[in-house]
Amino acid sequence: MYCEEGELVQVGERLLTIDDQHSTPENIRPSTQSDEGQKKESAHTIHTSYRALATPYVRQLAREKNVDLDQIQGTGPAGRVTESDVKAFVNQEQGATKAVKSTNYPDLSSSLPEISEKISTKREERIALKGMRKKIAEQMMKSVTNIPHVTSYDEVEMDEIRNARNRMKAYADKRGVKLTFLPFFIKALVITLKEFPIFNASLDDAKQEIVLKYDYHIGIATDTPEGLIVPVIKHADRKSLFQLAEEIGHLAEMARDGKLKLDQITGGTFTLSNVGPIGSLHATPIINHPEVAIISLHKMEKRWVVREDQGVIRWMMNMSLSFDHRLIDGVTAVKFMNRIKELLEDPHVLFAEMM
Repeated sequence: MYCEEGELVQVGERLLTIDDQHSTPENIRPSTQSDEGQKKESAHTIHTSYRALATPYVRQLAREKNVDLDQIQGTGPAGRVTESDVKAFVNQEQGATKAVKSTNYPDLSSSLPEISEKISTKREERIALKGMRKKIAEQMMKSVTNIPHVTSYDEVEMDEIRNARNRMKAYADKRGVKLTFLPFFIKALVITLKEFPIFNASLDDAKQEIVLKYDYHIGIATDTPEGLIVPVIKHADRKSLFQLAEEIGHLAEMARDGKLKLDQITGGTFTLSNVGPIGSLHATPIINHPEVAIISLHKMEKRWVVREDQGVIRWMMNMSLSFDHRLIDGVTAVKFMNRIKELLEDPHVLFAEMM
């Protein structure tokens, strides 16, 4: 052994000598200057008998040059093949190839397109976390650190609400309003929030008080070039489907253009995230602190389902509800989703409950 455990050893230095089974303990001893000749001879013998010694970089270079390292006589310590050895070998091979190249055939290499050998050395890039993205990161960290999240999932049959929306769409177009499914979702949500007030609340940690809200300000999570923005529809319970549709379009456009004012992104009491248009099936949405719940609506698609013991095709949509388990129990969360499901699956019930 030529070094101690944990000692830093330079590439090419000897670590230990392993004697054969006929050796005795007396034969194993530290290296001395007089043994250097034997060491070099032994290292060279090992090198030529088994595998060329080379660093990973030199091996990579040899592979790129299509060179067999075992054919190269190393000039480095212990017969190690160096970068210079590889390049010298390549130059020697290329010279030999040119010497034996026949002159009876035309050289067409000059007519071939030049191939660039430039390889990008870029392996990573660092971008400062700042501005809107930094604020989003801080808000998300605050939420997941302070709120014990639990997520409940369910699916909704959407055929009837699709039919209702299609019947109303032509009328909305005449008024210059783009009628999406979001206004129907918001109406169903507001009705349910009034029946389950704990979901339209916040927790005052300093005073250890639950704050129930009787204004229904619904945040709509919106994807923008600057990140996720949540414009807020104030007093959503007091607005018609067409008013909601018009305001949703207006706020979304302002969010994408970066023109939202402070009062348009603050004061929300509950957040709705509609990720269905981009194809999501399930998610565990993060609650928008200091709110206590958030609902996520996913992709609407045709599925094979069983109704009255018969297989049928229906338009189905998944819902994900994340809630603060400090204030809301699992049973309450399921009842909350059941009520939303009931309102969406039967528009007649939804319209009857609207104020």
